[in-house]
Amino acid sequence: MLSGGLVPGSVSLVGGEPGIGKSTLVLQAATAFCSQGSQRALVVTAEESVDQVRRRADRLGSLPDDCYLFSTGDLMAALEAADSVGPSLLVIDSIQAISDGTVNSPAGSTTQVRECAQLLAQYAKATGTATVLVGHVTKDGSLAGPRTLEHLVDTVLYFEGDRHHALRSLVAVKHRYGAAGEMGLFEMREDGLSSLDDPSAILLADRQPGLAGSATVPALEGRRPLLVELQALLAPGHGQQPRRVVQGVSSNRVSIILAVLERCCELSVGSFDVFVSSVGGIKVSEPAADLTIGLAIASSLSGRALAPEVICFGEVGLGGELRQVSRPERRLAEAARLGFSRAVVPRNTPAGQSGLSTEEVGSVAEAIEVLGLLGPPTPEEARTTTLGAPSA
Repeated sequence: MLSGGLVPGSVSLVGGEPGIGKSTLVLQAATAFCSQGSQRALVVTAEESVDQVRRRADRLGSLPDDCYLFSTGDLMAALEAADSVGPSLLVIDSIQAISDGTVNSPAGSTTQVRECAQLLAQYAKATGTATVLVGHVTKDGSLAGPRTLEHLVDTVLYFEGDRHHALRSLVAVKHRYGAAGEMGLFEMREDGLSSLDDPSAILLADRQPGLAGSATVPALEGRRPLLVELQALLAPGHGQQPRRVVQGVSSNRVSIILAVLERCCELSVGSFDVFVSSVGGIKVSEPAADLTIGLAIASSLSGRALAPEVICFGEVGLGGELRQVSRPERRLAEAARLGFSRAVVPRNTPAGQSGLSTEEVGSVAEAIEVLGLLGPPTPEEARTTTLGAPSA
């Protein structure tokens, strides 16, 4: 994630929703840091007592002797403790709970967060201490306020996931010492976070072939391809304003795709309640999922399922045309590794891997026709439990 490790004097910000596991992540990172030998870490816990953190550490594993815990909400006391310990790594959990007594505003306010972060950044540069700040995402989705900290730090990491699922993702949105956009995937267990070597296989483990409204996209986060199942459900609307419920994908992209299906593919989707979701709590925001979303909606509308060996990707334009996406060869290689044998892709996409045939199409309408999603379901398909309602 950090292109080799923590740089001395750098300041990194780890943000995420409350309760997602940020404290567990930084505590495990501090423990691993100390385990490298002759490295000291100081974890300042402003929201929890030392006993609470130590109990968590005991659950995660033994706490190294060189990993120190200190509970305070006062910034000056935290810096004095850092001077006393002399750590190579300083963790502040969290920046919203730390305050400077010389600033006339409550802890967590924009002024306090900015001033405390500036002082910690100055301390990190002056002493060569790698510093990690934990920040909560606010209700409007901003990190520790309206982007108060992102320009003050060297690295910004977002820790995301659905608290009802075990999967967690760590995404680097800013990194001055390496490439941004990288993503690490973890599984939350009783003994802490464990890195996943093959997340695509886990995400597709419960996929059921023959279900209408389901399609698989090889998404790309950083340099890592990830196969994600997208599901769509269309149900007859009962009000003047049909519902649009979207989870895990861009709601704006879904609105555009629905308009394209209505106008360019002559599919009557405007009167239906539409529900679109990604499986496993993974967020897929890139335009490469456009075609997959459109095919899942068309599958739910017709009641005809996509063949289980098919994957698809492509950006959808307002005219219904398909456009190429970045690094298709990596997407196809990951699909071939997991046993997919057929890919529906935009035109001029490089040939697929061994055992994977590609079908190039120029529009969403052509993709729907190639996959046989037009018309009512066959009697065999009608007997299968589907995710969507067959069209009239």
